Amino acid sequence: MRPSNVAFSFTAISLLAMSSLAATKHLDQTKYILYVGSYGKGIQAYQFDSATGQLKDIGRSGDAVNPSFLAADPDFRYLYAVSEVEGNVNGGVAAFSIDRENGSLRALNSVSSAGVAPCHLAVDKTGKMLIVANYTSGGVSAYPIGHDGRIGEISALLTAKGQGPNAERQEGPHAHEVLISSDNARAYVPDLGLDEIRLYRLDPSKAGLAPNDPPVVKQSPGMGPRHLAFSPDEKFAYVMNELKSEVSVFKHDKATGNMTKVQDVSSIAPGYSGENGPAEILVDSRGKFVYATNRGADNIAVFSIDSYDGTLRQIQLISSEGTMPRGLEIDPSGRFIFAGNQKTDNFVVYHIDPKAGTLTATGQVIHTPSPVAFLFVPSK
Repeated sequence: MRPSNVAFSFTAISLLAMSSLAATKHLDQTKYILYVGSYGKGIQAYQFDSATGQLKDIGRSGDAVNPSFLAADPDFRYLYAVSEVEGNVNGGVAAFSIDRENGSLRALNSVSSAGVAPCHLAVDKTGKMLIVANYTSGGVSAYPIGHDGRIGEISALLTAKGQGPNAERQEGPHAHEVLISSDNARAYVPDLGLDEIRLYRLDPSKAGLAPNDPPVVKQSPGMGPRHLAFSPDEKFAYVMNELKSEVSVFKHDKATGNMTKVQDVSSIAPGYSGENGPAEILVDSRGKFVYATNRGADNIAVFSIDSYDGTLRQIQLISSEGTMPRGLEIDPSGRFIFAGNQKTDNFVVYHIDPKAGTLTATGQVIHTPSPVAFLFVPSK
């Protein structure tokens, strides 16, 4: 056992060092390409200056059907997009090479997602494997990534069974996100249909997935966990619940992946009685604030984090300046936040107050079809 533990320790240290080097490499970067995923025909690209917050439209850079979520490899050479197709057919996953000088994307290949309505994906820290969450069918699929960025044949498909108390929305498993731990050991998959976080161990050398021990973290019945974000030190996990309009705070055991709930807090205003379906949740890089989108109330909720126990206090609700805000992303400088309004075909840029954490609209409202996901890539 001792040699195995030492080897794992060295691997973890190496991955952390790689992450640190990557962060240092782009420390002084101010020029980025912003790729915007959508429910539509393609991926839109913009030049973004993090020093000024200004955007310049490049145009459509890559074609895919409903590229509703995007991810890149650790070196920003390749971009991957789900093709969120509904109905009785499998969705897809597409690979592109990135031209970081002009923002163009060159199609490499596409494969079946091995499930219906793939809605999220993640590339592991080594850039060797891709993991996809299929919402409607509930399966989680894994693929090797070749040296040329192409997606290989499916290497794993992990399914689940069961249902939740909401007969309309929880008739079966609904995998909604893939979040990979900083040590690259584990993938966390919130399942809206089963009221749980599914946990898997990663084997990047084989693009393998296997159930973790414990295999799931249970959420309260009927909550519908959708997305999850960790504090920077991963001591706390923040889960956005779509069916209850609440954020759940969990204490997280990094060694095992297990979680213990410490708080549920509303994402909407007191007394709000309209329909609402929260979507995205983010934690800022300093671990001081949480940001979340509300579809229905059509606003962004801002929370401060208690540094001692990780609990949340809502400090702001600000209009999304559109309808059905779905995607939300903080730019690499940490100064701006982007919110995509799916139904009004626009996304909005906000300035983040570095001390208070609150948001102020910059006046930039960008019109593009059904924007729902954002990916920043350092430009050359």
